[in-house]
Amino acid sequence: MSAADRLLEAWYRGHPALVLLRPLEWLYRRVVQGKRARFLAGKGEIYRAPVPVLVVGNITVGGTGKTPLILFLIEHCRARGLKVGVVSRGYGATPPSLPWRVRAEQPATHAGDEPLLIVQRTGVPLMIDPDRSRAVRALLAEQPLDLVLCDDGLQHYRLARDLELVLIDAARGLGNRRCLPAGPLREPAERLGEVDAVLFNGAEVDRSDGYAFGLQPTALVNLVTGERVGLDHFPSGQPMHAVAGIGNPQRFFNTLEALNWRPVPHPFADHAQHDAAQLSFEPALPLLMTEKDAVKCRAFAAADWWYLAVDAVPTPAFVDWLDKELARLIPGS
Repeated sequence: MSAADRLLEAWYRGHPALVLLRPLEWLYRRVVQGKRARFLAGKGEIYRAPVPVLVVGNITVGGTGKTPLILFLIEHCRARGLKVGVVSRGYGATPPSLPWRVRAEQPATHAGDEPLLIVQRTGVPLMIDPDRSRAVRALLAEQPLDLVLCDDGLQHYRLARDLELVLIDAARGLGNRRCLPAGPLREPAERLGEVDAVLFNGAEVDRSDGYAFGLQPTALVNLVTGERVGLDHFPSGQPMHAVAGIGNPQRFFNTLEALNWRPVPHPFADHAQHDAAQLSFEPALPLLMTEKDAVKCRAFAAADWWYLAVDAVPTPAFVDWLDKELARLIPGS
């Protein structure tokens, strides 16, 4: 287990040594609360786009399902006749310049794995830049849009926003509810009372403090041929190597087990870069990975490598709330 994994386990399962980090946590809280206070007071350089900006983020470290929800939002807004664009930090990307327009044919090293996945799946105009304000400006300069989705960026207070959606892993929750480095929180838990909506990934029903949504497996896609097949392609009990370089790899392995397959788990760090030698496992079995991993592996994939396509499925109550907000922000939509 890596040092990062041990720290993550301590945050969510508890460890007495974390008390030693509380002085650093106090300093961290002072910094993030100061940034938030300056933003609310309108101090500093804050860019307000001429179109509504919807931020999808989290207050915890690690994966919460932001990318599948972004994909759902893109398609839902398009179905309402809206022209949608996306901006992202592009974590791990090394583009030739910034801001950088992501195209489907680009390598993941330039575009970043999550932005490339989003563009390949939807064709949406997407700009990456750690400065989200600059990314929004560049995106709007290229083409007219009705709405910009900001993938992550909840704590990027140089960008004004019209809606804030926060995602939480329903199984993990907020861990020990302490801020970095003594806990997994990017901002104090009280911040949840200030956002527009909270969604719990993995919750079965809506809660008093937020909406439920799940990740529904929909198909298997072959990395070499692009062939898309049903989930019955593998029989019940099928053994397979399972690769997940996401914020919570166990969620992926649990999904495969729920489909009655027998995964041999190979967890990797979030945004990990892969190569053929690294993924040459014994014994020889089909290899199944997340779509996020697949965008980095197509160039060297073997014939029996597949990714599991999943879709975010929010509850009707959230969809109703979202439609009302979109109608308020974009009259006539």
